[in-house]
Amino acid sequence: MANRDADITLLLEGTYPLVRGGVSGWVHQIIQGLPQFKFSLIFLGSKSSDYEEPKYALPSNVVHLECHYLWDGAFASRPKARPGNNAYFLKAEKFHEWFRNPRIGYDDELARQVLTGLGQDSGCTAEDFFYSEAAWEQLCASHQRFCAESSFINYIWTVRAMHAPLFKLASIAQNLTVTTGLFHSVSTGYAGFLGTILRHTTGRPLILTEHGIYTKERKIDLQSIFIREHRDYLSDAPDKGMKYYDQLWIHYFESLGRLTYCNANPIISLYERNRQRQIADGADAARTKVIPNGMNVAQFVALRERRPDKIPPVIGLLGRIVPIKDIKTFIRAMRSVVSQFPDMEGWIIGPEEEDPEYAYECKSLVHNLGLERNVRFLGFQKISDILPQVGLLVLTSISEAFPLVLLEAFASGIPVVTTDVGGCREVIEGNSEEDRALGAAGIVVPIADPEAVARACIALLTDEAKWYAAQRAGISRVERYYTEDIVLSDYMKLYTEALES
Repeated sequence: MANRDADITLLLEGTYPLVRGGVSGWVHQIIQGLPQFKFSLIFLGSKSSDYEEPKYALPSNVVHLECHYLWDGAFASRPKARPGNNAYFLKAEKFHEWFRNPRIGYDDELARQVLTGLGQDSGCTAEDFFYSEAAWEQLCASHQRFCAESSFINYIWTVRAMHAPLFKLASIAQNLTVTTGLFHSVSTGYAGFLGTILRHTTGRPLILTEHGIYTKERKIDLQSIFIREHRDYLSDAPDKGMKYYDQLWIHYFESLGRLTYCNANPIISLYERNRQRQIADGADAARTKVIPNGMNVAQFVALRERRPDKIPPVIGLLGRIVPIKDIKTFIRAMRSVVSQFPDMEGWIIGPEEEDPEYAYECKSLVHNLGLERNVRFLGFQKISDILPQVGLLVLTSISEAFPLVLLEAFASGIPVVTTDVGGCREVIEGNSEEDRALGAAGIVVPIADPEAVARACIALLTDEAKWYAAQRAGISRVERYYTEDIVLSDYMKLYTEALES
């Protein structure tokens, strides 16, 4: 493949370059840091109306970008009676048995036949799946076998919503115009499914990096925000087809994850706890590998020098204004902090456009708690302007992977209060005896506990000795274990080996 258009094609679901965030920042870091490789990008989004212009200027080694929106025109075709391909549906049903019972063993050849047949006249077109007699018979049999007591109408709409994006992904794979050396998906889910099809259609390897565990995040979403955010286009049925089938969606995303694990090598996580979770979810342990986040520490040294002599009475939260970041817990914590220290400020620093409704709710909460003078929404800001002004960084997320913002805070000389999610405890307290000997770089608190957050903030901001000890620990930890050079070296080696395969 010496004449390939790109060395690496990144498969990006809901992230770079149209959405800011930790994963997007990591992608930008990898592309910029490895200029010897040519990258192409495939962005997968929900609906085109959900996104604006790219948030990042693409580096010169990005040679191709294409954006696809899985729910645009998802059910645009008109119904037309057709017999359908019974032979294909029998193969698909056999493949689904593995999803239901992985112990029977993964059949790579069967997977290839089913996945490469999606959208093809020789296999199963979208019209066949939605309108054929063969599909109808299989739907009826599956409903009777697995959930006969539940609404058949809701079952139809749920299954239809699950499969509509898969046909779009098959079309993307079949119409790929870029020749590439390897595919690198930055999640399982839809991006991982696309990577799996591309691995079968091109014969090129697939690498997977999971920052957070996709299936875990979808479970959280299903319990809180996923249905609310997607209800308008997941189904057109009365009652929107989702009310009784949350568990079916969870199994669906678990299946997509397991399928990606069977097709990716290596399978990378950011910390050991997530590697163990991947293995528990079906990944082959021999394929798994941990590569933590890293950063260019040198560029933050100047920020330490700009810090004032006194610890600023400012508590900052740096992140997207979305429910999974649990901004409301931060706001409620600020009420307790302000009740003891009226001059304390809370800065919420991050974009609001991803979930305007949630951002409005957060601002209303600030108003209802009488915190307008103390809590400020600053929108997106350059961290080099903000971090020297902050006395403490807080993360109240209900789910995270390995937040780069923690490393940025450490490198800038700022202690952290964070919920006990993802790799946060490991970053704050260390993950080895040698690492832990550096001391704690902040305080870890439970999820959704405003009073615990407030106590931790007050403990650090009112005890200079404790604050400076945490500052020293954070600087030492990031400089020793989490540098950008380590990350780029690991990925350069992975890419080189895969391209030579």
